[in-house]
Amino acid sequence: MSEIINKICPITLTAGAIAELQNIISSENEIQALRIGVKNGGCAGFSYILNFEASEPTDLAYTIEGINIIINPMHVMHLKNLEIDFEQGLNNRGFIYNNPNADTTCGCGTSFS
Repeated sequence: MSEIINKICPITLTAGAIAELQNIISSENEIQALRIGVKNGGCAGFSYILNFEASEPTDLAYTIEGINIIINPMHVMHLKNLEIDFEQGLNNRGFIYNNPNADTTCGCGTSFS
């Protein structure tokens, strides 16, 4: 895994997101690092990447509350100040992305431009 950088992570995780990620980590045998990124696609142009996987040598690496996070440096401009929350309600359950860089978002909440 990439060396952990002692810089402030460009994203934040709410307490709900941290709790859910820690639950996922504790239930898996071979957790590597949480990749947060973007990819082309979705109804608004970009969609978010949120996967556990091995790091690449060029990844930026951070730790939040014991969760190892990796980000492709090319994605930082789209993710700066992103807040990831986890909602567990009657109508919706899942990760919620609050991105101040997004000009538009779609109704699904996982796509932006």
